[in-house]
Amino acid sequence: MTDNDYRAVIRRLTTLDDEAAAHRAEAAAWHDSRVAAADDKVRSADQAVRVAQQAVRNAQREHEEVDAKAAGLWSDFVHRVGPAAERFGTQVPEATIPRQRGERDAEDYLKEVATKVAYTPPARPLTGATTVVFALFGFIGGAVGVAAHQLLRWAGRAAATTGMADWASALPVVALIVMLLGPVIAVAGAKRMADRRGVALDAGAVATVLGTGLLTAALLYSAFR
Repeated sequence: MTDNDYRAVIRRLTTLDDEAAAHRAEAAAWHDSRVAAADDKVRSADQAVRVAQQAVRNAQREHEEVDAKAAGLWSDFVHRVGPAAERFGTQVPEATIPRQRGERDAEDYLKEVATKVAYTPPARPLTGATTVVFALFGFIGGAVGVAAHQLLRWAGRAAATTGMADWASALPVVALIVMLLGPVIAVAGAKRMADRRGVALDAGAVATVLGTGLLTAALLYSAFR
Protein backbone atom coordinates (compact mmCIF):
# COMPACT_ATOMS: atom_id res chain seq x y z
CA MET A 1 0.00 0.00 0.00
CA THR A 2 1.34 3.33 -0.96
CA ASP A 3 1.34 6.38 1.25
CA ASN A 4 -1.47 7.91 -0.77
CA ASP A 5 -3.62 4.82 -0.30
CA TYR A 6 -2.87 4.81 3.40
CA ARG A 7 -3.81 8.45 3.80
CA ALA A 8 -7.03 7.85 1.83
CA VAL A 9 -7.97 5.01 4.17
CA ILE A 10 -7.25 7.18 7.22
CA ARG A 11 -9.41 9.98 5.83
CA ARG A 12 -12.19 7.51 5.09
CA LEU A 13 -12.05 6.10 8.63
CA THR A 14 -12.09 9.61 10.08
CA THR A 15 -15.08 10.49 7.94
CA LEU A 16 -16.93 7.33 9.00
CA ASP A 17 -16.20 8.07 12.64
CA ASP A 18 -17.59 11.61 12.28
CA GLU A 19 -20.68 10.27 10.53
CA ALA A 20 -21.20 7.70 13.27
CA ALA A 21 -20.83 10.36 15.94
CA ALA A 22 -23.40 12.49 14.13
CA HIS A 23 -25.79 9.54 13.90
CA ARG A 24 -25.26 8.78 17.59
CA ALA A 25 -26.01 12.40 18.50
CA GLU A 26 -29.08 12.42 16.31
CA ALA A 27 -30.29 9.17 17.87
CA ALA A 28 -29.69 10.49 21.37
CA ALA A 29 -31.56 13.71 20.55
CA TRP A 30 -34.46 11.73 19.09
CA HIS A 31 -34.56 9.50 22.16
CA ASP A 32 -34.52 12.48 24.50
CA SER A 33 -37.32 14.17 22.56
CA ARG A 34 -39.41 10.99 22.66
CA VAL A 35 -38.82 10.64 26.39
CA ALA A 36 -39.79 14.29 26.92
CA ALA A 37 -42.91 13.83 24.78
CA ALA A 38 -43.84 10.69 26.73
CA ASP A 39 -43.31 12.53 30.03
CA ASP A 40 -45.57 15.32 28.80
CA LYS A 41 -48.27 12.83 27.86
CA VAL A 42 -47.98 11.10 31.25
CA ARG A 43 -48.29 14.44 33.04
CA SER A 44 -51.28 15.35 30.85
CA ALA A 45 -52.89 11.99 31.58
CA ASP A 46 -52.27 12.41 35.32
CA GLN A 47 -53.85 15.87 35.18
CA ALA A 48 -56.83 14.49 33.25
CA VAL A 49 -57.23 11.75 35.87
CA ARG A 50 -57.17 14.33 38.68
CA VAL A 51 -59.73 16.48 36.85
CA ALA A 52 -61.95 13.45 36.26
CA GLN A 53 -61.70 12.40 39.91
CA GLN A 54 -62.65 15.92 41.02
CA ALA A 55 -65.56 15.90 38.57
CA VAL A 56 -66.74 12.58 40.02
CA ARG A 57 -66.56 14.01 43.55
CA ASN A 58 -68.46 17.11 42.48
CA ALA A 59 -71.09 15.02 40.72
CA GLN A 60 -71.47 12.78 43.79
CA ARG A 61 -71.83 15.79 46.06
CA GLU A 62 -74.39 17.35 43.71
CA HIS A 63 -76.26 14.04 43.56
CA GLU A 64 -76.44 13.89 47.34
CA GLU A 65 -77.63 17.49 47.54
CA VAL A 66 -80.33 16.85 44.94
CA ASP A 67 -81.44 13.72 46.80
CA ALA A 68 -81.64 15.66 50.07
CA LYS A 69 -83.67 18.47 48.47
CA ALA A 70 -85.96 15.96 46.75
CA ALA A 71 -86.53 14.16 50.06
CA GLY A 72 -87.42 17.46 51.74
CA LEU A 73 -89.85 18.38 48.97
CA TRP A 74 -91.47 14.95 49.09
CA SER A 75 -91.85 15.22 52.88
CA ASP A 76 -93.52 18.63 52.47
CA PHE A 77 -95.78 17.26 49.75
CA VAL A 78 -96.89 14.27 51.86
CA HIS A 79 -97.47 16.57 54.84
CA ARG A 80 -99.60 18.99 52.81
CA VAL A 81 -101.59 16.44 50.83
CA GLY A 82 -102.03 13.93 53.64
CA PRO A 83 -103.35 10.37 53.21
CA ALA A 84 -103.85 10.82 49.47
CA ALA A 85 -100.06 10.97 49.03
CA GLU A 86 -99.14 8.39 51.65
CA ARG A 87 -100.24 5.58 49.35
CA PHE A 88 -97.11 6.29 47.33
CA GLY A 89 -94.98 5.72 50.42
CA THR A 90 -93.03 8.00 52.74
CA GLN A 91 -89.83 7.67 50.71
CA VAL A 92 -89.04 9.62 47.56
CA PRO A 93 -90.14 7.62 44.47
CA GLU A 94 -87.49 6.39 42.07
CA ALA A 95 -86.20 9.10 39.79
CA THR A 96 -87.21 8.99 36.13
CA ILE A 97 -85.79 10.71 33.08
CA PRO A 98 -88.09 13.57 31.98
CA ARG A 99 -89.69 13.18 28.58
CA GLN A 100 -88.38 16.55 27.46
CA ARG A 101 -85.00 17.06 29.07
CA GLY A 102 -83.77 19.95 26.94
CA GLU A 103 -81.04 22.00 28.60
CA ARG A 104 -82.60 22.02 32.08
CA ASP A 105 -80.66 20.71 35.06
CA ALA A 106 -81.84 19.12 38.29
CA GLU A 107 -81.95 22.46 40.13
CA ASP A 108 -84.54 23.78 37.66
CA TYR A 109 -86.78 20.77 38.26
CA LEU A 110 -86.36 21.14 42.04
CA LYS A 111 -87.37 24.81 41.89
CA GLU A 112 -90.41 23.92 39.78
CA VAL A 113 -91.47 21.22 42.24
CA ALA A 114 -90.87 23.54 45.21
CA THR A 115 -93.13 26.14 43.61
CA LYS A 116 -95.88 23.58 43.05
CA VAL A 117 -95.58 22.17 46.58
CA ALA A 118 -95.68 25.66 48.13
CA TYR A 119 -98.72 26.66 46.07
CA THR A 120 -101.82 27.16 48.18
CA PRO A 121 -105.06 27.26 46.22
CA PRO A 122 -107.28 30.21 47.08
CA ALA A 123 -110.01 29.49 49.57
CA ARG A 124 -113.35 28.76 48.01
CA PRO A 125 -116.18 31.18 48.81
CA LEU A 126 -118.94 30.13 51.15
CA THR A 127 -121.99 28.49 49.66
CA GLY A 128 -125.42 27.86 51.05
CA ALA A 129 -124.56 24.23 51.83
CA THR A 130 -121.39 25.28 53.62
CA THR A 131 -123.31 27.81 55.72
CA VAL A 132 -125.71 25.06 56.74
CA VAL A 133 -122.76 22.88 57.79
CA PHE A 134 -121.37 25.71 59.90
CA ALA A 135 -124.77 26.21 61.48
CA LEU A 136 -124.84 22.47 62.22
CA PHE A 137 -121.48 22.79 63.97
CA GLY A 138 -122.92 25.57 66.09
CA PHE A 139 -126.02 23.51 66.93
CA ILE A 140 -123.91 20.53 67.97
CA GLY A 141 -121.60 22.76 70.03
CA GLY A 142 -124.54 24.37 71.83
CA ALA A 143 -126.23 21.02 72.44
CA VAL A 144 -123.05 19.42 73.79
CA GLY A 145 -122.45 22.47 75.99
CA VAL A 146 -125.94 22.25 77.50
CA ALA A 147 -125.58 18.49 77.98
CA ALA A 148 -122.29 19.00 79.82
CA HIS A 149 -123.91 21.82 81.83
CA GLN A 150 -126.76 19.57 82.92
CA LEU A 151 -124.35 16.77 83.80
CA LEU A 152 -122.20 19.07 85.93
CA ARG A 153 -125.23 20.58 87.68
CA TRP A 154 -126.45 17.08 88.45
CA ALA A 155 -123.00 16.29 89.86
CA GLY A 156 -123.21 19.47 91.96
CA ARG A 157 -126.59 18.47 93.38
CA ALA A 158 -125.25 15.01 94.11
CA ALA A 159 -122.26 16.54 95.89
CA ALA A 160 -124.59 18.69 98.00
CA THR A 161 -126.45 15.63 99.22
CA THR A 162 -123.20 13.95 100.26
CA GLY A 163 -121.98 16.94 102.23
CA MET A 164 -119.34 18.13 99.72
CA ALA A 165 -120.26 21.80 99.98
CA ASP A 166 -117.25 23.08 98.05
CA TRP A 167 -118.03 20.92 95.03
CA ALA A 168 -121.71 21.70 95.31
CA SER A 169 -121.03 25.44 95.03
CA ALA A 170 -118.26 25.24 92.42
CA LEU A 171 -119.77 22.83 89.90
CA PRO A 172 -122.70 25.09 88.85
CA VAL A 173 -120.21 27.83 87.97
CA VAL A 174 -118.06 25.36 86.03
CA ALA A 175 -121.22 24.07 84.33
CA LEU A 176 -122.06 27.57 83.10
CA ILE A 177 -118.55 28.08 81.74
CA VAL A 178 -118.63 24.70 79.98
CA MET A 179 -121.99 25.53 78.41
CA LEU A 180 -120.55 28.75 76.97
CA LEU A 181 -117.43 26.94 75.77
CA GLY A 182 -119.51 24.56 73.65
CA PRO A 183 -120.06 27.05 70.77
CA VAL A 184 -116.41 28.18 70.99
CA ILE A 185 -115.20 24.59 70.60
CA ALA A 186 -117.62 24.26 67.67
CA VAL A 187 -115.80 27.17 65.98
CA ALA A 188 -112.51 25.24 66.33
CA GLY A 189 -114.11 22.17 64.73
CA ALA A 190 -115.54 24.26 61.91
CA LYS A 191 -112.10 25.78 61.33
CA ARG A 192 -110.52 22.36 60.89
CA MET A 193 -113.25 21.29 58.49
CA ALA A 194 -112.87 24.52 56.51
CA ASP A 195 -109.10 24.10 56.25
CA ARG A 196 -109.42 20.56 54.94
CA ARG A 197 -111.96 21.59 52.32
CA GLY A 198 -110.19 24.81 51.35
CA VAL A 199 -113.11 26.99 52.43
CA ALA A 200 -112.57 30.43 53.93
CA LEU A 201 -113.69 30.73 57.56
CA ASP A 202 -114.36 34.46 57.68
CA ALA A 203 -116.05 36.58 60.32
CA GLY A 204 -119.49 35.75 58.90
CA ALA A 205 -118.85 32.02 59.20
CA VAL A 206 -117.59 32.41 62.78
CA ALA A 207 -120.66 34.47 63.62
CA THR A 208 -122.86 31.74 62.12
CA VAL A 209 -121.27 29.04 64.29
CA LEU A 210 -121.26 31.14 67.47
CA GLY A 211 -124.74 32.55 66.91
CA THR A 212 -126.27 29.15 66.22
CA GLY A 213 -124.42 27.61 69.15
CA LEU A 214 -125.43 30.30 71.62
CA LEU A 215 -129.03 30.29 70.39
CA THR A 216 -129.19 26.50 70.70
CA ALA A 217 -127.67 26.64 74.18
CA ALA A 218 -130.12 29.32 75.28
CA LEU A 219 -133.16 27.46 73.95
CA LEU A 220 -132.12 24.13 75.45
CA TYR A 221 -131.16 25.79 78.74
CA SER A 222 -134.58 27.39 78.93
CA ALA A 223 -136.24 24.08 78.07
CA PHE A 224 -134.44 22.20 80.88
CA ARG A 225 -135.10 24.81 83.56
